[in-house]
Amino acid sequence: MTHRPNAISDRRLAGRRDASYPISSTVVTGIFVLLDAFWFLVSGMAAYTVYIGGSVWDADLYPMAVCFICLVTLFLFRYSGLYEFNAIMAPFANLAQIAVSCMTAFLFLMAVYFSLKVSDEVSRVWTFSYALSAFGCIFLTRLVGFFVISHLANIGVFARNVLIVGGGRQAERLIEQLSKETPQFNNIIGVFDDRHARIGPRVANVPVLGNLEEMMSYVRNNRIDDIIVTLPWNADERLMSIISRLRELPANIHLGSDLVGFRFPYRPSPNHFIGIPMMEVVKTPLSGWNIVVKWLEDRILSAVLILLFTPVLLAVAAAIRIESRGPTIFRQKRYGYNNEVFYIYKFRSMYHGGPPAGKTVQATKDDPRITAVGRFIRRTSLDELPQLFNVFRGQMSLVGPRPHAVDHNEEYAALIKGYFARHRVKPGITGWAQVNGLRGETDTLDKMEARVRYDTYYAENWSLLFDLQILARTAIVGFVNKNAY
Repeated sequence: MTHRPNAISDRRLAGRRDASYPISSTVVTGIFVLLDAFWFLVSGMAAYTVYIGGSVWDADLYPMAVCFICLVTLFLFRYSGLYEFNAIMAPFANLAQIAVSCMTAFLFLMAVYFSLKVSDEVSRVWTFSYALSAFGCIFLTRLVGFFVISHLANIGVFARNVLIVGGGRQAERLIEQLSKETPQFNNIIGVFDDRHARIGPRVANVPVLGNLEEMMSYVRNNRIDDIIVTLPWNADERLMSIISRLRELPANIHLGSDLVGFRFPYRPSPNHFIGIPMMEVVKTPLSGWNIVVKWLEDRILSAVLILLFTPVLLAVAAAIRIESRGPTIFRQKRYGYNNEVFYIYKFRSMYHGGPPAGKTVQATKDDPRITAVGRFIRRTSLDELPQLFNVFRGQMSLVGPRPHAVDHNEEYAALIKGYFARHRVKPGITGWAQVNGLRGETDTLDKMEARVRYDTYYAENWSLLFDLQILARTAIVGFVNKNAY
């Protein structure tokens, strides 16, 4: 079956697939919070320099006034809903609310002046010029931001790739509403339905690309940001079954409204589906600012650890070369994020020679293939240190599910339900399963199922504090393990 985006997709994504950055409402709102804070600080400084002269930070009361206005206005903006995504994308509709919030903040400031009996010590000209310039800069930023974001969305740079599950009337209504979006944040790639032979080649001018099984493969081979399930809500057992399968995929899963939901006014949630009634049932943990946090965590800590462990890396490499012939570094194909194959780096711990054809054999206790140096570095986890370079290159993370050999991955995926959910995040050097004792040989299916449960929990509950907790436990108990042969 040929997977071909519809005409809208062709127009918006032609030549843009590599340059596409799916918009995140949390990132956009966060950026506007920073821009607003910047303009409140700069406006106060500029007004002081123009009307009084010198630096505002050298004055007595003015720095406190600027900081007060910045904090109070940001709070009022948040309280008024001005940092919701739909408010940011409607600057003219929210002009009055921006003005009222700014005016309220400056009225609070003047009330503080009078209550502290310092109103004569602060320039009224500065206060009013500060208020006008801050309001003007904030509104102009909102206006420019709206046009820039809209333009980038319409040409596909900020487009989110969306798949729809179900080809009934709900899907038709949803596609009709999404096609009316202005700007075009969501690019509908196609529809998947197990009844695709009955519903025809297209649904509301969007191509039907196959059944649910074909969709699982499609998502693993293409960048998909959101999946919307559009089935009647009374088919609850079928809905639960489908959503349970979709949890394995690295995409946000939404439940589209039943038909009645399209017939009532809907107050949109602050996300990129502006005005479309739907419910988010599975959220990708690494989205929005979390992606930035995880990226910084991996790059910074891996660089520090590489520098810190350089003497150990050199010593282990020398010991391996002295004891036995062969390369120092062992490379093996592994499945990473979204089942992408990469080469993992490890110190060679076995005698040099080809592995058994077509089958990866796990190391066992007293395995004759393991060298004396290899036994020590495997027991102390020093053989894993070269994976710091995998982390620095972006193929792995410091914390995440341990990557399995390709043939083991395929074997266990056929035996364990929900196995691929562990691939919703990058594989790690250490992980939640490892610090809970699930490390080393997995000689029974029960052991692997337990490991998958821990890995899935981590993939669905990621946070920076969770990562730091796992790293701390690894540093205390994770290096030496009696189960590592």
